[in-house]
This record gives sequence, structure tokens and C-alpha cells, in this order.
Amino acid sequence: MVGKRLWNGDPAKYDQEARHRGQGYVGDRHPRDLEIGRYHSFEGRKSRPRPGILRFQDAARTALEDARRGEIKRALMHGIDREGLEQYRKTDEELKAMKNKKLRAFYEAQNERLNDWLEVDAVVMAIADDVLESMNPDPDHDGDQERCGGIQRVEGNIGELLPDEEKEKRRSASRKANWAININVIANILLLAGKGFAVFTTGSLSLVASLVDSALDLLCTLIVWSTSRLVLWRLEAMRRRFPVGKRRLEPLGILVFSIIMVISFLQILQESVSRLLPPHAEAEILSWAAIASLLATIVLKGAIGLGCRPIKTSQVQALVQDCKTDVIFNTLSLLFPFIGYRANIWWLDPVGAGLLSLFIIYDWGHTCFNNVVRLSGEAADDHTLKKLIYLAYRFAPVVTGFKNVTAYHAGDGVWVEFDVLLDEKTPLNRSHDIAETLQYCAEGLGEVDRAFVTTDYAASGPLGHALDAEWNH
Repeated sequence: MVGKRLWNGDPAKYDQEARHRGQGYVGDRHPRDLEIGRYHSFEGRKSRPRPGILRFQDAARTALEDARRGEIKRALMHGIDREGLEQYRKTDEELKAMKNKKLRAFYEAQNERLNDWLEVDAVVMAIADDVLESMNPDPDHDGDQERCGGIQRVEGNIGELLPDEEKEKRRSASRKANWAININVIANILLLAGKGFAVFTTGSLSLVASLVDSALDLLCTLIVWSTSRLVLWRLEAMRRRFPVGKRRLEPLGILVFSIIMVISFLQILQESVSRLLPPHAEAEILSWAAIASLLATIVLKGAIGLGCRPIKTSQVQALVQDCKTDVIFNTLSLLFPFIGYRANIWWLDPVGAGLLSLFIIYDWGHTCFNNVVRLSGEAADDHTLKKLIYLAYRFAPVVTGFKNVTAYHAGDGVWVEFDVLLDEKTPLNRSHDIAETLQYCAEGLGEVDRAFVTTDYAASGPLGHALDAEWNH
């Protein structure tokens, strides 16, 4: 019969033998299905065996592709000499023993650079193999995926392919960040309640300013808490609405809070100026409740700030900045009314509140500006750029060179563009596999949100983007 596909052998017997062989068996599919002629769909549909000539062509094509990818793998799997690099590392004891500050700073920077190189190497070693195995899962183009690589197994979540040590490091950082945010929410609720009670016992403008600061602190932590939860949601509807992720919600939340903080303290500054105008009020003494609430704020916020300082996420660092501001603000809010009452200087309290307001306006205005600049596409810092250039160097065995590496912020994370140079006779499939492997490896780094890789064959061609694109609209 025309079109009838035959396969010699008992399928049940083949299944039983394949299961006994064990290794690489995926559900009802065995790795040798491709060359034997039994095709299975990963969607649960089974295909009929293919004619012998087609089975031979598929097996030959697959063997050639595997050999080509194997060559790329072997080139990338030869990592750096980790033990050789570690001999250049200085221990904490050796760093502390160095009296020369410049020398100590040099070796601290060298240790950090070694950490970056080892991290990049570990990411490439862990991800490159799985990415290459994931290429072209349907080599015969019949609509059924006969291959299943690492990317398919983790459903595109590249973080699952990272080394166990790196995954645990990131999970630990995430847990610490969540802990810091939750502790700040609880602390700000308690402090707001205490200061609210203290304000009713005194008319000090400095204490009113401190109460407003605590209310805004609570608002800040709630904004940070809510945006962090939104970023962690992995609903399919959210993924469709935000196709490149939701991490930019975090700096947007901090930006909104910064604006609220600046506007609020402009109002307090205005009230301070009005208190300096006639008629002049008497200097007021702080009640014991007010003193206790301010001291509690100083101690609690100081402890939280010191505890959260090692956590380097942007949200937690914003809370650390807020804790530092609170310690300074509440210390001066305690001193200005006390000194004003003891020295009978009526204007010291409103002047102190005005100075504190100016400090808060400057501090959070600076934070607001930094977030605006990052959201606008500021270039990545030298440390991050050097790390990405080293990643490019790790791909030197499989490329001719790199024409350009550009990294810029799109929020807290970095977007990076690699312009790769390849031989002009490089086949499309090899060019694609190299470029996409580099792309996934870059996105496996903690600093990178998105990576783009383009290929070129001439070092002196165009840069790839119009220089006047932003003015042509």
C-alpha cells in the first residue's frame, strides 16, 4: 500500500528491552527511538514507524548535528584553572594584616574579580551543555519533538540549571531580603503607634516631623513589600502582560515613594518657616513618652539598618538608607527641642525641623534621581561590564572575536548586547547555537535581566543601531 510505514520487530519486546537498559529513558521514549524508527511526541501522541530510508536519513542528520554541537561543548567545557586562580586570593586575615590602605584595596578588588571569574565559569559549565542539548528538538520537522534538552525540562527557567551552590546562594539572598522587608514593616507599625501617642502629649514640631517620617516609612515598606510580591508571582496572565518580566516594578515603587517623601517634607519645611514668623511661640519641652518613642526609634532602626546592610538588593538597600535617615532624623528631633527648652531658645525647634526637612528632601531627591537615571537606560558600572567581557572571553574558542559589548540598566537589572564576530562561512545552525548559548549564559548571571546576541562577519561594519534613533520620532 502506498504510504504504509512498516517496522520489523515487536514493539512490546523493544519497550521491555529499552526499559531494562534504563539510562536516558524518558517516559515511553528511548534515546534510540530516532534511529530505530519509533517516533513519540512529548505531547502524548505516538507516531507510526518511519520507512527505513527515512530512518537512516534522520539518524545520519542527528549524528552530524550531535557531532557539531559536541565540538562546541568540548570547546566551552574546558574551563579556567580554578585552583590556579585561587592561589592569587588573599584571606581575610591577610587583608587585615595589611597596613597600606591602597594595597589592601587592591587585593580586595582582586578577590572580587576572582569571584566574578569563577562565577562566570561555573555558569558556563552548568548551562552551556543543557542549552546546546535543547537545540532543534524536532530534527525531522514532523511536528513531534524527539529530543528533550535542559531548557525543555525546566520549561525555560534558566535558574534551575545553575550550579547548586549558586542556586542556594540566590535562594538565601532572597530569604534574607524577604526577612528584612517583613521586619521593617512590623517595626514601622510599632514606631508609628508609639509616635502617634507621643505627639498628643507635646506640641513639638520636630516630633510632628518625626511622626510624618514614620508614617512615610511605613508607606515605603508597604510599597516595597507589595512590589516584591508582584515580582515573585508567576501567573501565566502576568507573564503575558509583562513579557520581559516585572523587575522594574521595584525601582518604580521606590521612585513613587521618593516623590511622596520629598513632597511631604516640603510641607513640613513650609510649616517650619511659618513658625519662625510672628507671633513667636514659647519653647516646649518633650514629654517622657516623646523621649521614649524617639529613643526606641533610634535603637530599633539602627539595629535593623546594621542587620540589613550586607543584603545588596536595591529594595533592601533603600530600606537601609531609610534606617540611616531615621537614626539621624530622630536623634536631632530629640536634641533640638531639648536644647531649645534648656537654653530658652524659642526658634531652635522650628529651625531644627526645617534643617531636618532639607536633609530628607536632599537625601530622597538623590534616590529619586538615581532611579530615574537607571530606568532611563544608564550604562552599567565598570565592574558589571568587566564581568560581561570575561563571559565573552569564555566563548573565545568558538568565535572569531567580539565587535562590541554594551550593557545598560533597565531598572535595577542590566540588559546586555553582544556583537559576535564569526567566520563568514559559518553555517547558520552553528551561528545560532553559539549565539543562543551565549545569550542564556549571560541571562544566568544575577546582574543580567535580558541579553541580546547578534552575529557579524566583519569587524569594521555598522554598529547595528542607528545613532539618531531617539531623535527620529
